[in-house]
Amino acid sequence: MWGIIIALISGALMSIQGVFNTEVTKSSSLWVANSWVQLTALIVCVGAWFFTGRQNITGIFQIDHKYMLLGGVIGAFITLTVIKSMDALGPAQAVLLIVVSQIAVAYLIEVFGMFGVEKAAFAWSKVLGLALAISGIFIFQR
Repeated sequence: MWGIIIALISGALMSIQGVFNTEVTKSSSLWVANSWVQLTALIVCVGAWFFTGRQNITGIFQIDHKYMLLGGVIGAFITLTVIKSMDALGPAQAVLLIVVSQIAVAYLIEVFGMFGVEKAAFAWSKVLGLALAISGIFIFQR
């Protein structure tokens, strides 16, 4: 149950953050807004690290697959693409497309067992669910 609640909060926060970031971009620039987002996220994370036990920071470099350390780089491009899509499409349509894209890519990662994720069996019902979500995009646009 907690997983569902946390996922719903995450989705709501992503939508709100996208709107906030798009508005900040209008009074500054795309890369300034993106930098501000990443900088303030770093400050919050360092603050949380100080208050939650301060595990050894060097452990991050002991990861087997070094490409896994690119999450922050990907995060910068996520912020950039969310800002651009919300500006071009509006918050509701942008988030709808973002979520459908997330579902499709996440399912491919599971089915092919990419990036160390345990491989899941292919299920037509999940493809049908994705197709239904995609058809929802067309319904939403009309």
